[in-house]
Amino acid sequence: MDVSDFDFFLPSERIAAYPVAQRDASALLVMNRWKDDPVTLSNFSQIGSYLPPRSLLVLNDTRVFPARLRGTKATGAQVELLLTGKLAAESAAVEEWEALSRGLGRSRSGVEIAFPGGLRAVVTARGERGAVRARLLAPAGETVGGMIERIGEVPLPPYIVAARAGQPAGEPPTGATSAAAAPTPPIDDRERYQTVYARTSGAVAAPTAGLHFTDALLTSLGDSGHEVARLTLHVGPGTFRPVTVEDTSQHLMDSEWYTVPPETAEAIGRARAAGRAVVAVGTTVVRTLEAAARAGEGTVRAGEGRTNLFLEPGAIFHVVTDLITNFHLPRSTLLMLVAAFAGRERVLAAYGEAIRAGLRFYSYGDAMFIRGTP
Repeated sequence: MDVSDFDFFLPSERIAAYPVAQRDASALLVMNRWKDDPVTLSNFSQIGSYLPPRSLLVLNDTRVFPARLRGTKATGAQVELLLTGKLAAESAAVEEWEALSRGLGRSRSGVEIAFPGGLRAVVTARGERGAVRARLLAPAGETVGGMIERIGEVPLPPYIVAARAGQPAGEPPTGATSAAAAPTPPIDDRERYQTVYARTSGAVAAPTAGLHFTDALLTSLGDSGHEVARLTLHVGPGTFRPVTVEDTSQHLMDSEWYTVPPETAEAIGRARAAGRAVVAVGTTVVRTLEAAARAGEGTVRAGEGRTNLFLEPGAIFHVVTDLITNFHLPRSTLLMLVAAFAGRERVLAAYGEAIRAGLRFYSYGDAMFIRGTP
């Protein structure tokens, strides 16, 4: 398909610069996967009212780490590294990382970057589009991991940073629902750009569909007969990378690491055998389950691997029956996945309804539930 088939106009004021004060106070749009029924507008706290009975919800428990480091070269020039993956560790104080760089200019391998607190980086190799390898060295008595946690910044998506330039903290979120119309308090992104069930550190972006859940809501869903299972996919920087080809079939996804625990594979097997809904909380869960099913010849088996699975209209979904997701960027692989799941025309029509209703888009925005199980 042509990438322009996934374009739509989004007014800038529909981009959420900040989350609502209460996670589950986000708006919720409900649409059907197979029918052109009118959409329903609700509140995320009511998600249990729309889930099929005894649904299995699958969550991605990856944890965003403070991957953005800001430092300087010996010349005084400012440099930014976005850490994307640890390659090796000589010791707790010396580690080799892959990263994306900004501000290195024409600096060759061997250039040193100084960060606050005494952390240093020596660039050992340079690649395309800002990709580098860097040796991180912690000061005496410190560890690289500890320094990253102390001085690193949460790598917020660029559209949030841009939106905040025009919407100061403390103002009501644009398009806020009545339940969230109070002024937004200052946001601690280290806590808020993280799901309440995040466990395994390694992502540079949050699985944002899960940001709407609270511990109380998850407990309530369990008390109502729904089941919850977890897996891990570490979201990489490719989630922000635009599709640069006109023919979407020519797009290459970045590879991301995932693992499916034995108890999750067993829960999926039981749900499928009983004809129960398998509800993916987010596109990362969809990609993990569908990649695992392809590797297992239709069966989701426990284990880990890497996936660069790209799902666009025409793709077959072997496991996921229902989907909770956010509203995604035009021309993005995330929108293409949702369109593959529920139909391009149907999804874009629902996006149009969301815009007219004043819902908020992207990572800190509102949610949609695509119901595929009667």
